[in-house]
Amino acid sequence: MASSNFIDYVKINCRSGAGGAGSVHFRREKHTPKGGPDGGDGGRGGHIILRGNSQLWTLLHLKYRKHIKAENGTAGEGGRRSGAQGEDVILEVPLGTIAREPDSSKKLAEITEDGQEIILFAGGRGGLGNDHFKSSTQQAPYYAQTGEAGLEEWVVLELKLLADVGLVGFPNAGKSTLLSVLSAARPEIADYPFTTLVPNLGVVAYRDYKSFVMADIPGIIEGASQGKGLGLRFLRHIERNSVLLFMIPATTEDIRQEYNTLLNELREFNPELMDKTRLLAITKTDLVDNTALTQLKKSLPKKVPVAFISSVSQQGLDELKDIIWQSLTTTAPV
Repeated sequence: MASSNFIDYVKINCRSGAGGAGSVHFRREKHTPKGGPDGGDGGRGGHIILRGNSQLWTLLHLKYRKHIKAENGTAGEGGRRSGAQGEDVILEVPLGTIAREPDSSKKLAEITEDGQEIILFAGGRGGLGNDHFKSSTQQAPYYAQTGEAGLEEWVVLELKLLADVGLVGFPNAGKSTLLSVLSAARPEIADYPFTTLVPNLGVVAYRDYKSFVMADIPGIIEGASQGKGLGLRFLRHIERNSVLLFMIPATTEDIRQEYNTLLNELREFNPELMDKTRLLAITKTDLVDNTALTQLKKSLPKKVPVAFISSVSQQGLDELKDIIWQSLTTTAPV
């Protein structure tokens, strides 16, 4: 899929519908010349609603809808007839979408489940008709309420991919290749050092019909947390992953140093990422001999489960899935 099709950030103007005005009306029939007030209420204005859709994975369909307007409610009528309710506008969004205020970044809503609905901006209430204002001292009220105005605000929709496992690594660590081997996902890979152009999700089949979702996050470079490269734009997707799988090629000169650099980039971006379970995959083991593998094992980080894999020769992939599944079903972080 082309990189332009992945949109994880949009800013749109939303206006909920205004409520309809209440009616000023009096009952006038042939045999009831002095009938009382019977003005109906105005209809509610339409809401702007977010709805989760598990079939979506991008905000592309909203990129060019800069102005979202819900329908106004209609005015009430005589005979205590209420006005029609304005039609709601439902914005279907991928799971993991957050709505924020543009200036303060205050979170307004968060969609995490398929079919979940949240009213982002409520429509205005309809005004009460004059039937509500009659009393023993005011038997013929010549007034009714106007409808309540709708809300009009700019809002930012931001997508953070929901996945069980997030792949973390520098460019060319083999993340995209691993995802393509373990799942049906076919990431688009660039021919320059930034590797993957967009985040990709894949469902990985496990034993006894179990499965888990893996996210390939575009390659981080040193300084990504300060905005260098593509990393800063996509680092937020890692916040939603239950387990972080660090991937470092076996051909790397100093594996421990590279691991610490990756860890530091995540820490700089969001210190809470340090609380997530971490795993380590040493990739491209088909490119080194057994003697080199024995040597590099001495420099590996302590207390982090490690798998030695080759996506090309498909070595160690079952062991890797075992380690991932065990981590996903264990609550205590590594």
